[in-house]
Amino acid sequence: WQNSIGVVSQNIFLADASIRENIAFGLPKNEIDESQVILGSKLANLESFISSLPNGLDTRVGERGIQLSGGQRQRIGIARALYNNANVLIFDEATSALDGVTEKKVMDAIYNLAGTKTIIAIAHRIATVKKCDSIFLLDQGKIIDRGTFDSLSSKNELFKQMTELA
Repeated sequence: WQNSIGVVSQNIFLADASIRENIAFGLPKNEIDESQVILGSKLANLESFISSLPNGLDTRVGERGIQLSGGQRQRIGIARALYNNANVLIFDEATSALDGVTEKKVMDAIYNLAGTKTIIAIAHRIATVKKCDSIFLLDQGKIIDRGTFDSLSSKNELFKQMTELA
């Protein structure tokens, strides 16, 4: 059942190993499914970054991914969550280190999985949740409203203010 859930948190743990090994985390090299690594990389918008590296997927990331930016680490975490083709994907501030353009590309790819996977996105950025079927608005740890982006924008003053700031 654990393989049916993919979790991407704000802080991604990366081993001092290759990008490939970090995407297929915990598997021996000879058991890594290359097609799943490539698919996860594509959906996480890592393709151009990986192709720019002299060793591509075999590039070592350093201890805790020290050689990578925060956004690159998060995208490897997203590719990892997608590697096992999990039915439930949980994104806990998983795109917070990404610039707006990259976040949009990654989230568009993730939302294209809607209908085939359950996606739970926890985010402060309004743009991250815009396409969600159901948004739960929290204030001081309590759910204060629920609805679609459009319904919350029209009926909830706090949500309306948040969208105006975005």
